[in-house]
Amino acid sequence: MKMLRTVQEAREAIDPSKRVGLVPTMGAFHEGHLSLFRAARAECELVVVSLFVNPAQFGAGEDLELYPRDEESDARLAQEAGVDFLFAPDAEELYPEGFGTWVDIEEKGAEAEARPGHFRGVATICLKLFNIVRPDAAYFGQKDAQQAAVLRRLVHDLNLALELRILPTVRDPDGLALSSRNAYLSPEERERALALPRALEAGRSAHARGSDPVAAAHAALNGLTADYVELLDLGDTTVLAAATRVGTTRLIDNVILEVPCQASAWLGRTERES
Repeated sequence: MKMLRTVQEAREAIDPSKRVGLVPTMGAFHEGHLSLFRAARAECELVVVSLFVNPAQFGAGEDLELYPRDEESDARLAQEAGVDFLFAPDAEELYPEGFGTWVDIEEKGAEAEARPGHFRGVATICLKLFNIVRPDAAYFGQKDAQQAAVLRRLVHDLNLALELRILPTVRDPDGLALSSRNAYLSPEERERALALPRALEAGRSAHARGSDPVAAAHAALNGLTADYVELLDLGDTTVLAAATRVGTTRLIDNVILEVPCQASAWLGRTERES
């Protein structure tokens, strides 16, 4: 595996004549990331993983400075997973002095309202990575379902020749969705955090019975503070999404409620605008 630090290095190293898969990340790799690496490895000739804690998607008072960072461990895990290139630039490389171009996103509800400006930062950095790496496919997880929907619209609206692969959320055996932020949780907090996936499952069960999934999920949060519990229509699927706080740690998760039978399966589907 080769480490790339600059845009110029990336452009010189990555062969565009091969099928290139990109996995954008903020590091602190766990099995969820590794599942994306393996999918890219199975489907592409070259696999590029970006490792960049993007300051533009953090709001005031959020955990930018505390966000888990362990580049040495991440590099080892990426190499073991068969990654060809780890693109790990610093902030000045991607946001140089005088930078002033942003991708505005029209998005409402859930994360868009809870974290104003978040999706502008996500869309801008992803578009930059798409332009630098020039991947044929980019890989994301279903845990960030609203982000995936935003990026699908980005690909469509800006006519990017790019496939988006959205893969299932990876969970621990007890149901908690894997997240880099889980490292913040004490043992007691981690036990309390299990109320989030259990509440979403309660909501999904209520929906299947014809009852209100949002009310059912709220009732099952077991005292956790919720930033939101909402139904999100993501075009060809509906999800029940929630963000909760366990101590000082903010966690998000979602479950799929509806996928129209005429649509391709949401999980693992390919989106391409050529």
